[in-house]
Amino acid sequence: MRIAVLGMGAWGTALARQMGEGGHTLTVWDHDAANLREVAKTGRNQKYLPGVVLCGDWRVESVLDTAWRGSDLVLLAVPSKAFRAVSRVLAEHEGTVVTVTKGIEYDTGLTMSGVLLETAPRARAVALSGPTLAMEVARGVPTAAVAASRDPEGARQVQGLLHRPAFRVYTSRDLLGVELGGALKNVMAIAAGVCDGLGFGDNSKAALVTRAVVEICRLGVACGAQAGTFSGLSGLGDLVVTCFSRLSRNRMLGERLGRGEALDQILGQSVSVAEGYPTARAAWRLAQRLGVAAPIIEQVHAMLYEGKNVADAVRDVTHRDHKAEDE
Repeated sequence: MRIAVLGMGAWGTALARQMGEGGHTLTVWDHDAANLREVAKTGRNQKYLPGVVLCGDWRVESVLDTAWRGSDLVLLAVPSKAFRAVSRVLAEHEGTVVTVTKGIEYDTGLTMSGVLLETAPRARAVALSGPTLAMEVARGVPTAAVAASRDPEGARQVQGLLHRPAFRVYTSRDLLGVELGGALKNVMAIAAGVCDGLGFGDNSKAALVTRAVVEICRLGVACGAQAGTFSGLSGLGDLVVTCFSRLSRNRMLGERLGRGEALDQILGQSVSVAEGYPTARAAWRLAQRLGVAAPIIEQVHAMLYEGKNVADAVRDVTHRDHKAEDE
């Protein structure tokens, strides 16, 4: 199969390596032309996945508008803030487009497949999500993910493309739920990181993660997703790994906030995008519009966008009125 990978950050690179091992022909593109040249020269992406060797039949393409042409399948691995602009070039594409971007567009409240419906209406959208830390996938650590699409054949196509003994892929028809779980867990991971930065214990984080599942499910169902999806790989699974892993950029952002570092400094030093930062703003707006109670999202938004003191945000979550757990 001829595959185009648009976006060679850590996750795009890990998946490119995965598909290269499967014997597929790859064309890769990234906005960072200098890094792309280095990848072409060395066969490694030292900026995002140091020490990982790319393999298989692949070439680099510096021109976005030509990188995808002639491909049977396009994998989009660009940050959510660039997703609409990049996906516009796929307006004529009639094959499968796999989005691995975990975000929500602020202006529209759309997930990335919703954006694709507007920018590439002829394409078949599939979302790949789950507890999938890029470095672990690239190193062959056993991992499970879910491919979701409203077209079951599209999900099965991606399942067959990526499934390996160390990379188990399930399918789902709840495209919206899979995407929302993947996006919203990044916001929760920032809150989990704040707990770490403040020196809280395992009890605190376990309580946070448990209530985060409830909050994600509540907002997801209000958007039209299936409640059961949030107990699966793209919900609970992704939430757990992102809240606990030392490799999680979103958890680390929160930890540094909890330690008292300035947000501008944290963001300025990050090589990779912590998607929870823009998603907190979009998720807060979505919850407000739908009238959904989202106290964790609300406080993360306040810390990131309103300059709220971390201690005050924690106090306002823990001092909420008591209630029944099943309400």
